[in-house]
Amino acid sequence: MSRGIVDLDIDDVKDGLASGALTLVDVREPHEYAAGHIPGSISHPLSTFDPEELRKHRGRIVFSCAAGVRSVRAIEFAQAAGLDVNEHYRGGFKEWAIMGEPVE
Repeated sequence: MSRGIVDLDIDDVKDGLASGALTLVDVREPHEYAAGHIPGSISHPLSTFDPEELRKHRGRIVFSCAAGVRSVRAIEFAQAAGLDVNEHYRGGFKEWAIMGEPVE
């Protein structure tokens, strides 16, 4: 069922969050999320990742991590569970912070 991987850039993520068109799922570990995260993102750590938890979120699911590696793994796990998910924020939290975007 794999639909490949779609890399979103910072503008795609900003627009999607602003319009409510996407749910940004941060798959970094809890201590990383607590230290700072993209406003509006929700935490689903990859170490305890359960794709079934994603079914309760409406709309487009977009994964994010520190720099785009764990988010690709999350896509693979979600697709293996039968979810139609294939997008991630390629730059991740590191790019977001470097670009001076707001952090919670």
